[in-house]
Amino acid sequence: MKNLIRFILAGSVALAASTSAFAAQPLVDAEWVKANIGKPDVVFLDVRGKLAGKSKADYLKAHIPGAVYTDYLKDGWRAKDAGGTAGQLAPTEKLEKLIGGLGIDNNTHVVVVPNGGKALDVGTGTRVYWTFKVLGHDNVSLLNGGMTAYTKDVDEKTKKPVNPLETGDVKPAAKTFKANLRKDMLATKADVIAAQKDGTTLVDNRPNNQFIGVNKHKLAKRFGTIPGAVNLPENWLTKNGGGTFRSTPALEKLYGAANINKAGKQINFCNTGHWASLGWFVSHELLGNKDVKMYDGSMLEWSADKALDMDQKVKLN
Repeated sequence: MKNLIRFILAGSVALAASTSAFAAQPLVDAEWVKANIGKPDVVFLDVRGKLAGKSKADYLKAHIPGAVYTDYLKDGWRAKDAGGTAGQLAPTEKLEKLIGGLGIDNNTHVVVVPNGGKALDVGTGTRVYWTFKVLGHDNVSLLNGGMTAYTKDVDEKTKKPVNPLETGDVKPAAKTFKANLRKDMLATKADVIAAQKDGTTLVDNRPNNQFIGVNKHKLAKRFGTIPGAVNLPENWLTKNGGGTFRSTPALEKLYGAANINKAGKQINFCNTGHWASLGWFVSHELLGNKDVKMYDGSMLEWSADKALDMDQKVKLN
């Protein structure tokens, strides 16, 4: 009986170790990508698009072998909500159909591949990553540095990238993807109002000029930020505002400079939950603060509600 118990305990430990070993890491690099090309349970999701000055034409010219393309702005990753706020999390059933049509099911390890030229387009990658997490899919990673990092090493003679590439379109067989929506990851307008009273840190990930109220998004109704918010611009989070995330020690220094605790309740916002996904990704996935949420409605929703105050630090008119 004792031997049986030891066997069961040993098996449990081994299973736990195995599960941990195969847990998806938030960031992968080009070497990891090369080692996993062609694996049936891995889908590279190429999200290069307009925000990076790219299009599907660039994907067709060269992409990671087997990578599937999706247009972040056109394919339905985001939509207007019932209140008319643009850029919000699309209805679950539509996302299930979209994701399944990309050849992804609940057992797939999804690796999101942005262009990686600047923080703005990395935000496409983190927003798609966040969407998978909200839908209950933890087996997702992001290629750090994106295609820019993957193709940076070139052959001295041919001047062509040394890492494997292929041309043309990849049309995967559709699969069934079922979401398990995590509402606890979503911060609503009501949550933000409550956060103003309970000490939750509100982090505005927009550029400083929008935070102080000098400029605004074209769809925002008013200038400024949510009262009580602190500013951590999205381009602080990547090296020189590019496509590669800063090291953990560097990120911790930046959080200190912005007076943001690494732990504790936090809500990230921007205009439509794009830049804020970078802030959420760094806090939640890289620094390990699981008390972080993202306010998807962000300034487009907040500024449209005239009953809510705005903090405009610089008033030009």
